[in-house]
This record gives sequence, structure tokens and C-alpha cells, in this order.
Amino acid sequence: MKLSDWARQQGISSITAWRWFRAGKLPVPARQLPTGTILVEAPRSEGTTVLYARVSSADQKEDRERQVQRLQAFAQEQGWTEVTVVTDIGSGVNGKRKKLLRILRDPQVVRIVMEHRDRLARFGCDVLEAALAASGRHVVVIEDGDVTDDLVHDVLDIRTSACGRRYGRRSARHRARQALEAMGCG
Repeated sequence: MKLSDWARQQGISSITAWRWFRAGKLPVPARQLPTGTILVEAPRSEGTTVLYARVSSADQKEDRERQVQRLQAFAQEQGWTEVTVVTDIGSGVNGKRKKLLRILRDPQVVRIVMEHRDRLARFGCDVLEAALAASGRHVVVIEDGDVTDDLVHDVLDIRTSACGRRYGRRSARHRARQALEAMGCG
């Protein structure tokens, strides 16, 4: 790629990039052609692909393992070589999942692959995807149909989270369902 194109991608002026090249301070390998054009070498690594499988509770271990198998088969079909599997247990409403936050912070992760969009988060997936895209990274969803993303399920998830904080995690889902049934939504 031309030095000016590389500079534009990095958000710096082409003159600054040219000065860095002349001073030997350009952070990427580059060479000058006999015509004077400076070419920046493309990085050799494509980056890491993370296969992200999440379930809501520990008793769904078999579901999590099936998710991992399907994600691995998909990655192999795509020809992705640098693949890391990350599994998580926790609510999609919870924004403090340490493993997910570690993935989102890692600049070496170029794509996050998951089975359904709600594995990433119940709410705000569009915002997360836009933030990742701004840094040249993206989310790949295998099953793009929103299986459980209707309003009743979203209300159930919010209610479960609130009940879990108040009554404890063990009976949260049962109490949330009772509350929805009492409201006439269940």
C-alpha cells in the first residue's frame, strides 16, 4: 500500500509519514521504488480470531461445548488459522464479564465469532459492533436470526437480573417468570 494511504488509515498526515520514513522511524516496514513511490509492507499476521461461547448458568455445560464445536467447524470452513476459544458463564445482561472485556480490550483480536448475537450481549450489540469496526475489528454471527431477542425475553432477562440482585441467583429466574405471569406477559 502507498505511504499516503497508510498515513490516512493511521490518522496522520502523509508529510508526517514521509518524515518518519526518511528518519527511519516509521513503525512498519516500507521500501521506496525507483519511481520515488514509498510502499508500506502489509503486516503478515491476520490477527487472532476469538470463538466466543457463552451460557447463562453452569448447568448448561453441554450446550456450551456444542457451541464450541459448531464455532470451531465454522472457523475451519473459513480457513482461519489463528483461533482462540473463549468460553464464558454469565448473563448476557451483565456487562462485567471479565473474559469478554479481556477480548474487547485486546488489539490483536480482529474478529469475534459467536453463534447468536445475544451471546455477546442482550442489549447494545450494535454499539459494541460499531466500536469494534472503528478499530478495524468485527463481529461474525453464524446464526444471524434473532432467536430469543423479542420483547418478552428481554423483559424476562432484565427482571431476572433485578431478582437475582434482590433474592439471590438461585431463585431469580423462577421469581422473574412469576412476575411476568402476574403482569400477563408470560
